[in-house]
Amino acid sequence: MENLDVMVLRTLAGWRAAGKRALLATVVRTWGSSPRPVGSIMALCDSGAVVGSVSGGCIEDDLIYQFTQAYSGVSTGSDSHKAIPSGPPTFIKYGITADEAHRFGLPCGGTLELLLEYDPDASALSELVTALEGGQLMQRSVKLKDGAVTLNTSAAPAELALTKTELINTFGPEYRMLLIGAGQLTEYLATMAQFSGFSVTVCDPREEYRSAWSVPGVTVVSDMPDDVVIAFKPDRRSCVIALTHDPKLDDLALLEALNTEAFYVGAIGSRRNNEARHQRMAEHFSVSQESLARLRGPIGIYIGSKTPPEIAVSVMAEVLAVKNSVVLPRDMEVAQAKNERAVPDNDAGDLVCGMARQERAS
Repeated sequence: MENLDVMVLRTLAGWRAAGKRALLATVVRTWGSSPRPVGSIMALCDSGAVVGSVSGGCIEDDLIYQFTQAYSGVSTGSDSHKAIPSGPPTFIKYGITADEAHRFGLPCGGTLELLLEYDPDASALSELVTALEGGQLMQRSVKLKDGAVTLNTSAAPAELALTKTELINTFGPEYRMLLIGAGQLTEYLATMAQFSGFSVTVCDPREEYRSAWSVPGVTVVSDMPDDVVIAFKPDRRSCVIALTHDPKLDDLALLEALNTEAFYVGAIGSRRNNEARHQRMAEHFSVSQESLARLRGPIGIYIGSKTPPEIAVSVMAEVLAVKNSVVLPRDMEVAQAKNERAVPDNDAGDLVCGMARQERAS
């Protein structure tokens, strides 16, 4: 599953390019609790088709009813033509009263305000989607007076801004995840990442693992992991996770990843293997302690997971927490939690360097 904003904008661009009438709704303000954050978007076609979300569903249903009735020419007043939405953007509020909040399923009496853009320009939408698909962070400005749109590249993510004259929303390209190793755990993690809006690439030079890969929609490459990391060019919307247990594959890839702006760099492994990895990198590759502090491991949050799907849940939860700038309590870290609970280390003997033993990461 791709980034939701990109999907909404691409679908809307397709509708408009095909000559269909449509609107773009953006959450611009909220009061109290609200189902979707400021900046959320949805698009509605004159056929009643909808993509994206601005609430838990009830507001979408109301918009569909209102505007498909208008588009179809059903009279909502003395002159049906006046009901057809067009012209400059307009604001609409939901949940102003307690009764209305209850009617639309808004929690705790919450209120939200939408900006509705009617028949957005198809060429501007296409230009925006092309830039986002190319990995560019984009700023879209809409003049409230006439709906004119201006597009500019952006150097950093930004919150939605609403002034007296314009709406400015920043759209980022898809979040990306690079996974080293094509084993069973990787399949579960890749699936969860796709449903969370990540574009996933899996790297494994070992044919026996690649040949068994079964998750659709994932890019699978066979080059050496460190070369793949360089070509991947991780940025602030990227994460790199090593899952092979093999230092020959994991270590060099991690070294390259630590030299990038990736928001998350981590590796599977026990507490002992994680300590050994840090020692190898410091002694043999002169990696600074500052850089090693960015290297997460054992990855995931502690939920007592033992099976590959449970471990994938643990890892994906930590990735999303870091992505969303949530600082997790120390006792949720795998190493800290296991130490506090005196959980025996998984490695009873020699450190694991290959795939002979199934690791319990969290």
